[in-house]
Amino acid sequence: MEQEGAVRSKLKVPERIWEIDFLRGLAIILMVGYHLLYDLGDFVGLKKFLSFSTDLTTPAWVVAQNFFAGLFVILSGLSSTFSRNNLRRFLKFLAVALLITAATYVFDKSSVILFGIIHCLATAVLIYTLVFQKTKPATRAIWGSLILITGFFMPAIKKVLVVKTNWLLPLGLHKLSFASFDYFPLIPWFGVFLIGAALGQWLYSEKKSLIRRPLPETFINWCGRHSLWIYLLHQPIIMGLLYLLGYVTLF
Repeated sequence: MEQEGAVRSKLKVPERIWEIDFLRGLAIILMVGYHLLYDLGDFVGLKKFLSFSTDLTTPAWVVAQNFFAGLFVILSGLSSTFSRNNLRRFLKFLAVALLITAATYVFDKSSVILFGIIHCLATAVLIYTLVFQKTKPATRAIWGSLILITGFFMPAIKKVLVVKTNWLLPLGLHKLSFASFDYFPLIPWFGVFLIGAALGQWLYSEKKSLIRRPLPETFINWCGRHSLWIYLLHQPIIMGLLYLLGYVTLF
């Protein structure tokens, strides 16, 4: 352990924050489970799977989906305070986002993902890098709260405004006919991201885990370290398995 620490110190490689990996892994596992239930309900026609309802429109599922999506976004904001190159993170997110848009366009043009959670994170990282990276945590928290509050008023704003274009999709404004498999506008989600960035500065100013005693490695932590790859690959794997089992026709 001492030799490994010395090598890390010499190479200036930051240690992993155990609890962040764990929470990110938990968020991505919950997200994969949510998408599995959606696929089984929408494409296979199952009403339940492992005692879980596939009707994801119920209030309980809406709350659950917003919880683990919010956890994923807030952890991304928090992680931005650790990154040595957020522009590279932006480009990585952007590449994945464009790939998702292309794949969903081929799969179903009517519900193509134009601004899903990865698109949102890519844009959030870019705005954070250009505008908020050198600001104080309180500034990030204030702006994040204001964006969240604006999000609460978005339903009322949409009733007043008649939007005839989808060019304002990133802000949460779009045509009534708009439909997508995945949609996470900057209002309110960039607010969640900024609050995460504020927490990262407040809680991890020393860039060290809050859990001083090392905990054993878990599968959840592994998922947390590879969350982007899991997000990118889980739907093609699920749909491929359903196709092989004869439940869906891909084209």
